[in-house]
Amino acid sequence: MNASPTDPHPATEPAPESASVFALRLADLSPADPFRWLARGWRDFARCPKVGLFYGLCFFLMGHALWWVFRAAPAYVLALSAGFLLMGPFLCLGIYDASRACETGRRPSLRASLAAWRPTKGTMAIFAGVLLILEMLWGRASLVVFAVTFNTMPSTENLLKVLFSLQNLEFLITYTVVGAVFAGLIFVTSVIAIPMILDRQVDAISAGLTSIRACLQNPGVMLLWGALITVTVLLAMLPGFLGLFVAGPVLGHATWHAYRGIVPAPTPA
Repeated sequence: MNASPTDPHPATEPAPESASVFALRLADLSPADPFRWLARGWRDFARCPKVGLFYGLCFFLMGHALWWVFRAAPAYVLALSAGFLLMGPFLCLGIYDASRACETGRRPSLRASLAAWRPTKGTMAIFAGVLLILEMLWGRASLVVFAVTFNTMPSTENLLKVLFSLQNLEFLITYTVVGAVFAGLIFVTSVIAIPMILDRQVDAISAGLTSIRACLQNPGVMLLWGALITVTVLLAMLPGFLGLFVAGPVLGHATWHAYRGIVPAPTPA
């Protein structure tokens, strides 16, 4: 069915569900959109704080687990920090479900959010496997960088002093570049893929390709969105990870709105 000539945003109307993923029309974004997503994420968090705080507790515990890894096995920290990129979106499934409930006028429920993964468990498992492979490659690359730089692992007492020494500037640059490459791959592949799988029940490949298309179509805005997520998480981790109680769920709700802003809701038949 052709779009109405009076439609003010014809470019953002999605293609039929049966069409190729490459035929799905994605929105052109503006630099203000990521800030709108954050504002809407905060609004959703305020509408269902109990749901948000439950998942915030999960992020808080993940942060302390990462700190424990830093103290016990620092070489793995950067790679395992991908756990936030890997586990975060899957933990946010329940948050996406809560935002979808708010969007459709339903009352968000913690019980419903905990079961949100069930209708798409097979597809989610495949997508999680892809992200897990990327994380394992990241971990291996990080260990190689450590191995070629240090003969022995620095003790945890003076680890930060040694790592951030000007004598190890080449190590810092290499380690950061390796981490940025793999973090970027995970972000580009998954930024809207998981909410899309939840919402449209598409296959993992279609969701991942749509996420990549969104980033290629709006590189500057998606880079800004990734930077806002990174800065927000880092700031939330500073006061004993307590900020993750709020920042985690707010970013989850905001990610749903990012998905909805890029891939508008299907047109009713």
